[in-house]
Amino acid sequence: MATAVVTGAASGIGLACARLLAREGWHVVGLDVNGNVGDVLGEKLCTSSRVRSAPCDVTDEVAVETVIPDLLKGWPMLAGLVNCAGLARDIPMMDTDAGLFRQIMDVNVVGTFTVIRTCVPHMGDGGAIVNMSSVAGLRGSKGRLAYGASKAAVVNMTQVMAMELAPRDIRVNAIAPGPVETAMIQKMHSDADRRRYTGRMFMKRYARPREIAEVAYFLLSDRSSFITGEVIAADGGFLAAGLMAGDG
Repeated sequence: MATAVVTGAASGIGLACARLLAREGWHVVGLDVNGNVGDVLGEKLCTSSRVRSAPCDVTDEVAVETVIPDLLKGWPMLAGLVNCAGLARDIPMMDTDAGLFRQIMDVNVVGTFTVIRTCVPHMGDGGAIVNMSSVAGLRGSKGRLAYGASKAAVVNMTQVMAMELAPRDIRVNAIAPGPVETAMIQKMHSDADRRRYTGRMFMKRYARPREIAEVAYFLLSDRSSFITGEVIAADGGFLAAGLMAGDG
């Protein structure tokens, strides 16, 4: 038995990760800024004896450093962490003010850092960490100045942490999803956005949250025991696309 912490666990990719881990027999600690995270996980996971949760804003360092150790008490060794808490905006550079830029960086970068720094002392040797980057952090995308910068920072942070935690055999990897059918994306993407994305994807559809969760589970498992410091793009071919059939 092992324990995993999942942030952003009340919706989207985070919820999918929490469900998959619970189904596979893990003890799951779910955190989310949504105050109803306990109700959501209780409804969706159906394994209450192996699930603990609490509302937690990952930008609140004191809260993170208090809540996580408390939820881990008395449970099996922490072996996995999946950082899914994130904030996204589709907004042009000249309409992005410094306050919004800082807010996105604080959630996506500082929040990820704070959770990892809190979890590592509780993690056994041989544990694994998965950070959520994005294709927007690997390639410039319209309207993604702040979001893309934050997700690029997650990539570099993943590489540095992989190096520094290797002596403890703790692996650190990242996933760079393309568009995923989550509530956040449904609010952000217009029909025109969807046509633009799917037009540059081999698979011509958005991912399902479970598909990204499966990649995270692989990176947490012993099946990826020699993979660290890597970024896996789960994007339906978006980054690989060049001239495609039907381009004219």
